[in-house]
Order: sequence, then structure tokens, then C-alpha cells
Amino acid sequence: MKRRQSIPVQAGDVTIGGSAPISIQTMSTVSPAHTAEAIADAKRLASYGAEILRFAVPDMEAAKGLSAVVEAVDIPIVADIHFDYRLALAAVDSGVQALRINPGNIGADDNVVRVVEKVRPKGIPIRIGINTGSLPADILKAHGGHPTAAAMVEGALRHIRILERLDYRNMVISLKASDVPLMIESYQELADKVPYAFHLGVTEAGLVRDGSIKSAIGIGTLLYQGIGDTIRVSLTDDPAEEIKVAQTILSSLGLRRFGPTLISCPTCGRTQVQLIELAKEVEAAISHLTVPIKVAVMGCVVNGPGEAKEADFGIAGGKGSGIVFAHGKVLRTAPEDQLVAALLEEIEKSIAKES
Repeated sequence: MKRRQSIPVQAGDVTIGGSAPISIQTMSTVSPAHTAEAIADAKRLASYGAEILRFAVPDMEAAKGLSAVVEAVDIPIVADIHFDYRLALAAVDSGVQALRINPGNIGADDNVVRVVEKVRPKGIPIRIGINTGSLPADILKAHGGHPTAAAMVEGALRHIRILERLDYRNMVISLKASDVPLMIESYQELADKVPYAFHLGVTEAGLVRDGSIKSAIGIGTLLYQGIGDTIRVSLTDDPAEEIKVAQTILSSLGLRRFGPTLISCPTCGRTQVQLIELAKEVEAAISHLTVPIKVAVMGCVVNGPGEAKEADFGIAGGKGSGIVFAHGKVLRTAPEDQLVAALLEEIEKSIAKES
């Protein structure tokens, strides 16, 4: 897939856009005003694989509290600001590496100038975030009273032009909607109109199951088309779940690898092993590994190795026993209750040989 070339920006040590790897973001549910809890949450989410972390900044106490969070973690911190430019200024003083703020929503032109002049010396990127629920009334009216892709693009361009007039182009743009086709169309329409990096996401996607599916379709479609530079999966759940889903989306498209990938077949009438439980056991057993390998769990000894021959390692269950294989070739047999241990032993033996 050919990637859309965007102007790269730097959020701390993370490059967004250009040819940089597509980064994973999430958002803490803790206010930075509660410093100790915010630091603990930031460290926890970083350990799960968050590469950029956003905090809501509703008041001055939160803006000032960001300072301790920035000092405590190694990943970039984004301050999410609505309406009050003074919170943006305070967040920059606290050391944040990026802002999420819409310049058209912070009052007089002088306020925008103050923010831009504050971030300019440090090259801090500003994310312009458009979503269907925050489109201005005049834009909605001009587009029939309902959000459309054209309305989303017009809303984004209105904010973009403000920063461009101030000769500030360290921008990242997002066009989020809970309606997946609308989200996809909005990014597609804007892609050839501006050169800036895109932050992808389906907003208000829902609980884990539905939200993961909607996000995979929306974000995955655009990434497959080469559109997108950083992603956030928005779920009504622990933000750690967002990170896991984002990693799966990127690895499924071959854009990034995050440790082992589990392949498992759907169960059928030929299966003579408790396949669902076996797959869950393997998933847990390989979760500590960091090597980018494919591991298969198959329910049929007859067809399993052949169907999963692209996997680096795998197991296929039979009646009371099963086989361990690598790239379709059988390595050994093992009783059913020792199958996972035998698989892990073969994987670790191979890792040790290559290290």
C-alpha cells in the first residue's frame, strides 16, 4: 500500500507523519489535577504500549498538574483544551509535547496569536480535532442541517486556515465521527486538500466488542488506502483495551508488529479437543513474548498443519493428544494436557537459538 505523504511533526520523541511508523495514542481517564493517580495511570498505559498519551485539561489546576506527569514518563503528553486559551498557555509551561485545541474556538484572534507564539519556539504540534457533534451551526445549515463529509472538511479547513495565516504548519488533523462511512469519507475528501498529518479515529465507538469492530473498519480502511499517521481507538472501557485493539489493527495490516500474533481456527464437528479453551490458554502462555511470530491453534490434526503452514509455530489437537508444528512440519506429539507446554518449549528453544 502506498502511503499518503504528510508533513511530519514532532511530539517529543515521536514523529507523526512523513514516513514515520504509525503511532498509537490513547487518553487517560484521570485528571492531571490528581497528580499521583495521573502519573500512575500514565506509567501503566505506557507499559501497555501507549506511544502518545492525552489528558483532558478542564481547569488551571489540571494544566499545572501536567508538569509532574510530563516529568514522570517518557512518552509525549498531549493537553486537550476546549475554549480557554489560557489553559493551553499553562499546559505548554507545564512541558506538554502537543496540544489538541481548535483555534477557531478560543475567542479573539489575539488569543490564537498568543497560543501560536507560545508553541512556535518549541515546535509543539497542534491537533485540530473536528467531530460531528461540534460542527458550527452555520456549516451545518449550509450542508442541510446534518453532518456530511463536506461539512467536516469545511470545518477542518476553517481552523487550518487560521494557523496557516499565522504561518504555523505544525499541525495534525482529525475528522472523527461515530458513523463509520462518514468518518472514512471525511478523511478521504481532505486527504488531497492539505499536506498535514492525520490522526485517525471513530469517535464514541462504544463498548469493546462493537467499538473494536467499528474502529477496525474505519481506521483499517483508511490505513489500507495509505491515509493516516497516528491512531486512537475510542472505547467505553479501560484505555488499555484501546491500545490492544490499535496494535491488532496495525499488525493485521502488516504496518507494525507487536509480539506474537495468534491464529486460531473456528471450531467444527471434526474438532476433538476443547479448542476455545486451548486457544485462550495459548494466548495467555505467549503473552510475555516480544518476538513478532505467528502462532496457530488448530482443532484438526489432519488439516491443521497445512492450513496454518504460514505460521511460525502451532499446535493441532486430536483425541487426547495433539501435534506441535512449525511452518507446516510436525515437530512432536504431546498429550492434550501438555500440548501448550510443549508448544512454548519449542518456541523458546527457537528464540534461544536465534539470540
